[in-house]
Amino acid sequence: MKEFSTIKNKLLAEQIEEQLYRYIIDTPFEIGAKLPNEFELGEKFGVGRSTIREAVKLLISKGVLEVRRGSGTYVISTTPADMDPLGLQGLGDRMSLAMDLVDVRLILEPGIAEMAARNATEKDIEELEHLCSLVEQKMQNGEDYVQEDIAFHTCVAKCSQNKVVEQLIPIIDTAVMVFVNVTHKMLKEETLATHRAVVDAIMDRDPIGARTAMTMHMTYNRNLIRKLWKESRK
Repeated sequence: MKEFSTIKNKLLAEQIEEQLYRYIIDTPFEIGAKLPNEFELGEKFGVGRSTIREAVKLLISKGVLEVRRGSGTYVISTTPADMDPLGLQGLGDRMSLAMDLVDVRLILEPGIAEMAARNATEKDIEELEHLCSLVEQKMQNGEDYVQEDIAFHTCVAKCSQNKVVEQLIPIIDTAVMVFVNVTHKMLKEETLATHRAVVDAIMDRDPIGARTAMTMHMTYNRNLIRKLWKESRK
């Protein structure tokens, strides 16, 4: 019974960790911001302080939070370490990083989409269409869609059936997270249209169409990032 209770408490803490992370992102809390105390967070999520404490520890282990003795709990990153395999979170200039990443994506992803149109299995295409629809649904409902957006781009890469491309997925995942955080989800309509165009081209086995649609998707991202980057330097 004690073992069962321990497992149950661990699962609850993991659920609250996820909810707390979404709360940090959606509020949003800036880097360096202080979180409400354990009592307030417990009230918000309907759990005890011990569960909040465990959830905070989990986010500390992922490099999202930091406890400062006698001061409180602070946000030190909005990207968990397990979602930043390249270690880019520590680079200070987010706009410059976003520009570098979008340039890498423009090199990689149109070609990956082209390969996907040639090589995707029917099961791959079914999963890709499902993820595209899920992003659309969450955007239209005003819900957070970051994880689904990442999953969509990951699925396109897997559709290529190229083992080397699969190793590049961490770059794509990191890039998607940075874009959404920097642009504050300002490209919703463009994302909806170009995601759907990518899926349609892959379903039609149209490699050039898939490359073109993904290039357009990346171009929208790059234009906005460049605009924000220039504004940040005025």
